[in-house]
Amino acid sequence: MSQRPIKILVIRLSALGDVAMTVPVIISIKSQYPNAEITVVSKPWVKPIFDKIGVNFVGPEIRKGRKGIVDFLRFFRKLNNLEKWDVVIDLHNVIFSKLLKILFRLTGTPFVVIDKGRQEKKELTEYPKKEFKQLPSTFERYANTFKRAGFPINIEFDTIFPREEQLTEQILTITGLKQGKWIGIAPFAQHKGKIYPPEKMEEVVKHFSLQASTKIILFGGGASEQKLLSEWETKYPNTISMAGKIKLGQELLVMNLLDVMVSMDSANMHLASLCATPVVSVWGATHPYAGFYGWKQPQENIVQLSLDCRPCSVYGNKECMWGDYRCMNNITPSQIIEKIDNIIK
Repeated sequence: MSQRPIKILVIRLSALGDVAMTVPVIISIKSQYPNAEITVVSKPWVKPIFDKIGVNFVGPEIRKGRKGIVDFLRFFRKLNNLEKWDVVIDLHNVIFSKLLKILFRLTGTPFVVIDKGRQEKKELTEYPKKEFKQLPSTFERYANTFKRAGFPINIEFDTIFPREEQLTEQILTITGLKQGKWIGIAPFAQHKGKIYPPEKMEEVVKHFSLQASTKIILFGGGASEQKLLSEWETKYPNTISMAGKIKLGQELLVMNLLDVMVSMDSANMHLASLCATPVVSVWGATHPYAGFYGWKQPQENIVQLSLDCRPCSVYGNKECMWGDYRCMNNITPSQIIEKIDNIIK
């Protein structure tokens, strides 16, 4: 007689990098608890990630203002009627999920919340008296939350592409068939403290664009990012911008074929890591010690400077105390080029 499926609801709304970091843990749960059925609550546009790993997905559509209250209650009712949940696991711990916790607990549903380690992260970023040490990774924090819910695991994950997958016709019209080396460059991040100066990253693009056997593939999001990457695409040979041309699921297919990805401390580092693509990650105001480094990425691929003021924040959203963002501006393009060469040589 087969066991009744265990119904697990997992909440992680944003940011994209943090959402991507749930994947190794969720896949490990699926593998080590075959009778577990997992449903993820996150922003609707990240659904392709979870479609790829075969878990259920629900995306809330919540309007702003008073109508949002109605939407929220309707969404909770939808979740509550969807399954009889054995446990709800909150990997985000924000107002949205805290309100869900209140409602689920009123129905008697077990609800387990992540410990984000806020105090130790604060101590890591305090200046001048830092507790400068490696903190548990976000993967470990996610796994510990599942453990407290009764699901201890060993995180075992390699790639979301265990089998070779072909590029779609839409992608091929942009990239062409792969020949030679493909270098991905994702030069942006949400906050200034995590962005390498574009004029310096342009030197990296220029350097590799002159190699006939190498193709540069640029990744970005918003309108201003698309504009700059389009300029680079026009200016340099063997350079293609994917910004605004394909969606998330298709981007993953391209990242899977890259020989290396150059990324800030941003979502693209984590997306490429899910594809087992080597990442040269560039760090400024933030630091890998905070626990947000890409899955299975070697430490030797990190580009960063040793400064007493680093890290000054966990998310890179604080103004530079010196006013010059020396943590990023003093990194030379040649340092990044050397890391790339070490991987693709």
